[in-house]
Amino acid sequence: MTDTALLHKTAKRYERDMVRFARDIVAIPSFSCQEGRLVARIKGEMRKVGFDSVKIDRMGNIIGRIGGGKTKIMVDAHIDTVGIGDRKAWKWDPFKGKFAGGKIYGRGATDQKLSMVPMVYAGKLLKELGLLGDFTYWAVGSCMEEDCDGLPLLHIINNEGFKPDYVVITEPTNLAVYRGHRGRMEMKVVTKGRSCHASAPERGINAVVNMADIAKDVTELNKRLKKDKFLGKGTVAVTKIECQTPSLNAVPDECTIYLDRRLTAGETKQLAVSQIAGLPSVRKHKGKVEVLQYDAVAWTGLKVGQEKYYPTWVLPESHMLVQAAVKAGRIALKAKPKVDKWVFSTNGVASAGRLGIPTVGFGPANEVYAHTVNEVMPVDHLLKSAVFYAAITRFLAP
Repeated sequence: MTDTALLHKTAKRYERDMVRFARDIVAIPSFSCQEGRLVARIKGEMRKVGFDSVKIDRMGNIIGRIGGGKTKIMVDAHIDTVGIGDRKAWKWDPFKGKFAGGKIYGRGATDQKLSMVPMVYAGKLLKELGLLGDFTYWAVGSCMEEDCDGLPLLHIINNEGFKPDYVVITEPTNLAVYRGHRGRMEMKVVTKGRSCHASAPERGINAVVNMADIAKDVTELNKRLKKDKFLGKGTVAVTKIECQTPSLNAVPDECTIYLDRRLTAGETKQLAVSQIAGLPSVRKHKGKVEVLQYDAVAWTGLKVGQEKYYPTWVLPESHMLVQAAVKAGRIALKAKPKVDKWVFSTNGVASAGRLGIPTVGFGPANEVYAHTVNEVMPVDHLLKSAVFYAAITRFLAP
């Protein structure tokens, strides 16, 4: 029997265990900053399948280790989720772990805590089949990514002493190999006015009216933003507006808009800020442009934070990590995998974007279901992903 056939056969043998683990994961709510119960469940499964060590760091991230060799391979899944929105919009209980037709349904099934299942069972495959080499395999369940992508990996790598040579991000790729995505940042623009009684608005300066000019200019800016053949176009969108006013019969004296800026190759934080600050309406109304700051308390009680700037990253298709992923993909899929990119942002903004660590993506499920009421995970994706995560080690540390 070939190594490929043996990997698939062994993964198939643990299908029931993987489905049970996956359903348990969905059944445990794990919103950002509330992941503690799920971390405990993952720890139990890592112990069960034979991880050499399991650590929960100060931020609450869980790191399981297989092996102790020279080449350090970090495989990451964020285990927090967004909320459920309108409960009535769901056709099933988002936390039941529904299993039907070879698929698992519920919040986090696609994005993306169920990737922990094949990551953990890849460790089982490595140990059981004796596929250990001169490498260390770290399976990471990271927290708070939905609130602040990249923050957990920055903490793990910079503050907890885990220094990987390679990172595999397991966000949904529909079993394709992804080699980058646009960056992003969050900004706000504040305009000041002068309040007065709304019965005589001409006596004041309406900050909301002035901000309307800015919102239009921001939208028009999209037409002039940089394009990249692989990553796509930079974009900017007004995502929220709020104002300060003494009452509903007074002219507002302050208005704020919030912006989501997606950064393609060659676009930087400094460029994005200068583009907004340089808009004619922003200059005219003396708008103040700021990059937002993220501050929060992890489920462990640790205070964390960072500027809400998440750099663009892309790895050349010729890079050895991408090629290793393609080889592992051939084993997992028994066919050549597609090589592509994410539309959204991932923890790769930290590993690749900030720290320059070679990073690639391969994950189960289709990203089109992320953050929707139709989140779903095909079980066969879990099995193939387990094979991939085990197989890629041989091409990074033979």
